[in-house]
Amino acid sequence: MRDSLIQAYLPLVIWVGLGAGLGRFLPAALPRLLGRGLYWVGIPLEIFALARQTHFAQDTGLAPLYTVVALGLGLALALAGLAVVRSRPSVTPAEPMIGDVPGAASMASDQSANLPLQATPSAMTWADKPRQGSFVLAAMLGNTGFVGLAIVPTLVSGPYLGWAVFYSVTQNVVGTYGLGVYLASWFGRGAHAQSRWQQLRDVVTVPSLWAFGLGSASQAWAWPPLVEDGLHQSVWLVIPVALVLMGLRLSQLQGWSSLKPALLPATLKVLVLPTLVGAVAWGSGLPRNAVLVLVLMSGMPSAFAGLILAEEYDLDRELVAASIALSTGLLLLTIPLWLLILS
Repeated sequence: MRDSLIQAYLPLVIWVGLGAGLGRFLPAALPRLLGRGLYWVGIPLEIFALARQTHFAQDTGLAPLYTVVALGLGLALALAGLAVVRSRPSVTPAEPMIGDVPGAASMASDQSANLPLQATPSAMTWADKPRQGSFVLAAMLGNTGFVGLAIVPTLVSGPYLGWAVFYSVTQNVVGTYGLGVYLASWFGRGAHAQSRWQQLRDVVTVPSLWAFGLGSASQAWAWPPLVEDGLHQSVWLVIPVALVLMGLRLSQLQGWSSLKPALLPATLKVLVLPTLVGAVAWGSGLPRNAVLVLVLMSGMPSAFAGLILAEEYDLDRELVAASIALSTGLLLLTIPLWLLILS
């Protein structure tokens, strides 16, 4: 297990640390360019390669069902946690975050965190709907693209790798573009509600969804070994770029005052939710490797897509960013726990 953890953690620590260290010196436009490039090219290429080269287990089709179950459990936990913090007699609002103010943001999946952090318009309390919305999104949506598909392939091999790919694609479509957009619109302050046709357009134009379908269909085609090797190597190019972008985002946080309000949603996301998902999957009689994939993917840190939704719907950006930072740190502690229990 130690070798597996080293293999999973080493790129996470090195590349995220590099991004965090360089965050204050690189051009302000670079994170946005990296994010857009990953959203339209990098992550779809990674999913295409994984879908083409993964031999799916017989029951892989169950992965979307369990992903929807995980999203439902995450929403229930988030609403319960929100009720707890709102019942507290007094909560000191976090200090506003200072950062760049971007232009209008397009909707993106958890693979498209491409906006700089913006200053919170005013100090918020838990009575404010924008802060409530950020809490729910941070506790429910996970970073299954940048982090999940970077770590899980190093810990799970063989047919059950397909569960991770299915999980990521399903969460992007059902979670981020479906339930996530609806919740952001419900809690947001701006008049940004999308029509059903606009939401349908967003779903059918998700690059990762098309990449997954094409990659799965292309398994029947024999390609030259040089092309196959190039696809395999492309995955290990996309992952460092994605993790550097993650470090760039985390470098913009402003100390413990920013992190404290995010402690509960981060804990719900990386500890409580995967525990419940694992219990449901194990009780359903799934194979151990399938349970491990579901636990790992459901326990990924809060999604960067939360920042995109926060910008678009005028939510509490600072709370989302702090949840990303805390949940990413907690991930380093929870992965050994899941491997120990399920091994």
